Order: sequence, then structure tokens, then C-alpha cells
Amino acid sequence: MRIVYFGSADFGLLSLDAIMGSGHELVHIITQPAHAAGRGRKPRPTPVAVWAEKNGVECTGVENINSPDAVELVRACKGDLLVVIAFGQKIGNEVIDLHKHRAINVHGSVLPKYRGAAPINWAIVNGETETGVSIITLAERMDAGDVLRIGRIPIRQWDTAELVYNKLAELSPCTLLDAIDDIEAGRAVYTPQDESLVTYAPKMKKSDGFVDFAESARSLDNKVRGFWPWPGVHAEYVCHQTHKRLIVIIAEVEVVGDEPNDPKQVGLLDDDLNIICGSGRLRIVKIKPAGKGMMQFKDFVNGHRCKPADMFKTVETL
Repeated sequence: MRIVYFGSADFGLLSLDAIMGSGHELVHIITQPAHAAGRGRKPRPTPVAVWAEKNGVECTGVENINSPDAVELVRACKGDLLVVIAFGQKIGNEVIDLHKHRAINVHGSVLPKYRGAAPINWAIVNGETETGVSIITLAERMDAGDVLRIGRIPIRQWDTAELVYNKLAELSPCTLLDAIDDIEAGRAVYTPQDESLVTYAPKMKKSDGFVDFAESARSLDNKVRGFWPWPGVHAEYVCHQTHKRLIVIIAEVEVVGDEPNDPKQVGLLDDDLNIICGSGRLRIVKIKPAGKGMMQFKDFVNGHRCKPADMFKTVETL
């Protein structure tokens, strides 16, 4: 089949490799335009645009995919199927209808759970033990299309959002190509989603990382992993002796116990320098002080002479 690809993020690069190596023809790629980034504010192309240049595939950056000029560009591609992965724009029916087999999308959850912008993060935050990728048709409502294929992976207790993102990027190509082959062979099964099972995964905000240490250690551990590397779990460290304050981002933790704790002790470091939570305790392994690189917590302890009864406090404002 002649495939037109809409995408911007690096999540889809392995899927692009797979399409290129299959018996299908990758006709054209449409991505977001280059945007200013970094200290110099120089235009930076999307990872997909960089991939296209490297692999000799025609690629166009489009500000509005539903504009008349963009529609004519897509029409000229004469594609059989539109594949969408992390494109970043809502695609209208006029564009979808230009393709014989319409459009399919790769979404990073087992739908109908976790529709929305941050499915990987919220699956980990909510303590799920499994996630995956769903190949779905594009629909008027976000991530509400019919399901063609699902690939699944477990979420391990040490998995961060960054690790799961990479695992799902590796899982996507085979799941996607199976769906494409099903469509071409006329054997694709389009299964409507059960609306009674829908959950949502809204776009993350920096304030999501401002945690409350009155939560359980396990809940906090999920947030640490689910919000890494962004927005990170932020806390304010108060030194017992000097009350010097700084912002730290907890990057890796280990849960110690589940027993309830005295509310008056929440946030304090115990005799082993673990954080006392609403229930259980967090043993910190690595942190990233504001403006500095990642470091072992033991090095932070030595540098700041941390002692029992020093405190990790909830950040209140941006």
C-alpha cells in the first residue's frame, strides 16, 4: 500500500523504520514545522523531519494540516492509508477521506483506558501493572476510534515513564505492521471501544509533580516513576540545623514498609535517612538538586550534612 505518515515525535521512528523495510511504500511524511528551541532559539526540526532527511523520504512541515494548501498536498500524495503517530494536530475528515483505507493511529495505552495526551505517565502513577499500544482508527473524539490491534507489556516495579515510553516505541512497529497487513488483506476487525471502561490521561503540568508526603510511600513511588523525566517530583528540603532551603527532584526511590505513620512526622527523615510518608517510607537513591546534575543521595547527604529530622516539604507554588 501507499502510506502517508503524519508524525512529529521520536516515538514513531522505529515504526518508520519498519514501514520502510516492509513491502509497503512510504510516499510522504508530514510533520510539525521547525520551532525555535534552546538558548539560541534556532529553529529545530522535529525528530521525524530529521529521520526523513536521513532516509531520503519527502517530508513537509505543516502548521495547519486542515488548511486548503495542506489538503491539496495530501491529495497529491495519492495515499492508500494514513498512519498517524504523535503528530500534534487534530486531523479533519477532509484529510482522512483522501485515503482509500482512511487513517489509523498508534496510541500508547490499552484502550479504552487512558485516552489523552499522557497515557504512559498516568498508567504508572495509577499503579497499573500492564500497558501497551493500541492501533485505532481516527475518530472525531480523541482516541475514541475502533481498535484494530493491541500489543501489551508489563509495567515493572522499577519502570519509569521514560523506560516504558522506549519499550512501547519498540513494541509499536510489529503491532502497526500487523494492522496494516490486516487492512490490505481485507481481514481487519474494527472493534468499537467499550465507553463504560474509558479513563483519561490529561496533559501533564509542572504542578503535578508537587507531591504531598502524607500520601503512602507506594503512591509517591508511582509518582516518582510516572513523572520522570518530566515534570519530576519536586520537594523542598529543609536542613535541620540551618533551615537552608532548596528544591530537589527525587529521581529514584525504594519503598520501605507500608505501616501508617504519625502525621506529625510526615516528611521528616528517619534514623536511616528515609522519608517518613503517610504510610511507609521512601529510601531515596538518586536526586537532582535544582540547577545541578543527578547525584547519589548519599553524596547529597554528605554535602549537606543531612540528619534525622531534616525534612522534605511539599512545594506550594511554581
